[in-house]
Amino acid sequence: MERRLLEEIGHRLRAQVHAATPVRGGDVAASYRLELAGGGRVFAKTHHDPPPGFFTTEAAGLRWLRDAGAVRVPEVLAVSDDPAYLVLEWIEEGRRGPTTEQELGRDLAALHRAGAPSFGREDRRTTGSRGLPNDPCDTWHEFLAQRRLLPLAALAREAGVLDAAALRGLERIAARCEQLVGPPEPPSRLHGDLWGGNRLVDRQGRSWLIDPAAFGGHREFDLAMMRLFGGFGADVYDAYGEAHPLGDGWEERVELHQLVPLVVHAIKFGGGYVAAAEAAIRRYA
Repeated sequence: MERRLLEEIGHRLRAQVHAATPVRGGDVAASYRLELAGGGRVFAKTHHDPPPGFFTTEAAGLRWLRDAGAVRVPEVLAVSDDPAYLVLEWIEEGRRGPTTEQELGRDLAALHRAGAPSFGREDRRTTGSRGLPNDPCDTWHEFLAQRRLLPLAALAREAGVLDAAALRGLERIAARCEQLVGPPEPPSRLHGDLWGGNRLVDRQGRSWLIDPAAFGGHREFDLAMMRLFGGFGADVYDAYGEAHPLGDGWEERVELHQLVPLVVHAIKFGGGYVAAAEAAIRRYA
């Protein structure tokens, strides 16, 4: 990390930064463990060429999730878009314990119950690597169609990653969303990018959520994302279901809510994600 950035962060934290050690992080940012005067540690991310509002949007999402008082979310200690950095409390990682997954299921249910003002984001900021829109909507079917599926169809067409039949299928699904999404529910407070890599377990066996693409949405979206990429034990879903039972027919909607991450990954990485996205599209088109 550049010296000027270390000095800027130290000034914001009111503590001298003694060392910066690279650590694993996301696929776009550079991540570090910073050692502070007095023995403290913090986590910091930087980006050499971020899109507008990159870190302040993430910080707003972290604070919004943390404000629910439901799941553990690292505290935002400092954030800036120019220069670009985000500093969070340091989480010392450990191993899952016998109750880790049940506790996460109950905590996630409480997070979703905390709700949101609308489907989308009140600040209208885009999220995710594809900059998907989050302008508020009154219903989930409208949000899923207008803010996710149709924008992704346009991006996939531009990138040339889905065949013509799949693109038409995405558009048909968007047109039929009201019939596909199941019983109406109020907006839930979603993490928005809940795969296994965005959950940390600390030395006490407690789960923490990081790297959100937070917005108000249908809770089945978070749960479908968790099932798509794995990394969560069956006890998570059992505990969630006991605390906050899902609507009738949710099993038939899992792949519907996996369409968004599948198409995003098809655009970003191609390969097997293209076939998986096209198969899911065929199921609902």
